[in-house]
Amino acid sequence: MIEANIQTGQFLTLLIMAVALGMDALSLGIGIGLKGIRLRDIIKLSTIIALFHILMPLLGIVTGQYVSGLLGHVATTAAGVLLILLGGHMIYSSLRGEEVQSFDHRTLWGSILFALSVSIDSFSVGVTLGMFAADVWLTILLFGLLGGLMSIIGLLIGREVSGNLGEYGEALGGTILLTFGILFIL
Repeated sequence: MIEANIQTGQFLTLLIMAVALGMDALSLGIGIGLKGIRLRDIIKLSTIIALFHILMPLLGIVTGQYVSGLLGHVATTAAGVLLILLGGHMIYSSLRGEEVQSFDHRTLWGSILFALSVSIDSFSVGVTLGMFAADVWLTILLFGLLGGLMSIIGLLIGREVSGNLGEYGEALGGTILLTFGILFIL
């Protein structure tokens, strides 16, 4: 009975963490979706995000067995700087028009960069979970499933809203990314 309660408690804790980490993918997905995105690109980007939400906490769990909690703050700061740069570039390119190459989520590097920016905090959480010997399989499956699902939802919401915003959608999306980057750093 006690073992079942411990497993249920661990599942609920990991589920809450997965939802919290997936909120980044949801929010930032709205920002990218505001630029306008095709359904095929939504599936591709969400799949990459889900894979990164599996890979990053797995790497974090392994690292967490060897490293102190200091690394978690460094990873979050790096994610914040990356989001500030991406958001700033999106705002700049939307204001300058066609003169500036915008962040392109359709390219492999653009997708990887975006997936890394929304999943790097999963690494720092993984470091912490590695120190507490959490169930690795349950952790990475929940994080991956919810990260991918919430990114799909965010991208779809952003896509729907972008039709009403026209050319200002990219600037709004960049503002969202920039804001989250600043919040990561603070």
